[in-house]
Amino acid sequence: MNALFVLLLLPLLSPLLTANGKRFRLPTDPGAYLTQEVHWFDQTLDHFSPTDHRQFKQRYYEFLDYYDVSNGPIFLKICGESTCPGIVNDYTSVLAQKFGAALVSLEHRYYGMSSPFKLTTTENLRYLSSKQALFDLAVFRQYYQESLNSKYNRSKVESPWIVFGASYSGALSAWFRLKFPHLTCGSLASSAVVLAVYNFSKFDQQVGDSAGPECKSVLQEITKLVDQQLPLDGVAVKDLFGASTVKDDVDFLYLLADAAAIAFQYGNPDVLCSPLLEAKKSKQNLVEAYAKYVKEYYLGKFGASLNAYNQQILKNTSLGAEGGDRLWWFQVCSEVAYFQVAPTNDSVRSPRIDTRYPHSR
Repeated sequence: MNALFVLLLLPLLSPLLTANGKRFRLPTDPGAYLTQEVHWFDQTLDHFSPTDHRQFKQRYYEFLDYYDVSNGPIFLKICGESTCPGIVNDYTSVLAQKFGAALVSLEHRYYGMSSPFKLTTTENLRYLSSKQALFDLAVFRQYYQESLNSKYNRSKVESPWIVFGASYSGALSAWFRLKFPHLTCGSLASSAVVLAVYNFSKFDQQVGDSAGPECKSVLQEITKLVDQQLPLDGVAVKDLFGASTVKDDVDFLYLLADAAAIAFQYGNPDVLCSPLLEAKKSKQNLVEAYAKYVKEYYLGKFGASLNAYNQQILKNTSLGAEGGDRLWWFQVCSEVAYFQVAPTNDSVRSPRIDTRYPHSR
């Protein structure tokens, strides 16, 4: 067991400056999961009320194929701001096999099938917060430890618990270790957004730096052209990008800014910059060249959804596949922040994307 603690009791990882306000999504391919067998338990709705005893059903998964019943640890993989369809087969399964660990994963309240209410009205979202989610994890940790002890006919066994997370769930992982040090002996917090930034103009600055001078200049030229063309014929411009359903102009501009940023954040700069530089060199229409990238890569291969930028969709309070975007925007605006606004000078994205924009949603 010593090797395990040397590996996982490292200092918490610092949040990356490229932290993105977009939701972290798990794979959709069933083959990417160790298990998708669903389990449920009764979770407290409001951990901070002494009089409210309401509960809701929260979904979780377990994978015990590698578990050493005698002294194996428990790896808690925290699901964050999306539906949680199972336990992903990733590096944690390699660690679990090496150290004889049980793998367990809890779906975040409100997301996926773990919704306390049938409607996601603003009133009903009052219990959606990282603070409530941390106590969800603490309650679940105690429940599952007792469940595992009962399953293997053990008495008062306290396994070593290590929590894992990335991005927002990485922040939960770090905070859980700090808030409940008696319930866990280690935390891996990858790209953890632990320090909320309100005016996050550095994100756009990093996009420009990552693009390099030539590509950055072309992106800035495209932004200016779109800003000029939108007031003249916004319908035609949006149609060009296959985004006619995005009615609000600033929502549309945010879509275009995200599309560029994703190429650098996910390590595919050539997919964006090469065709744009070629279009510039051959004096092609730059807006059309960028529209081709957005449609074929960002909305196509990458799989971004226009609904995430459509305020009418985001106002829909019924539960459904697109509900996660509304939930995440609520968390962003109420506590997470990281608003990716345009810097005062030398911005890649439109200056219309400022701190007033998120609050208009």
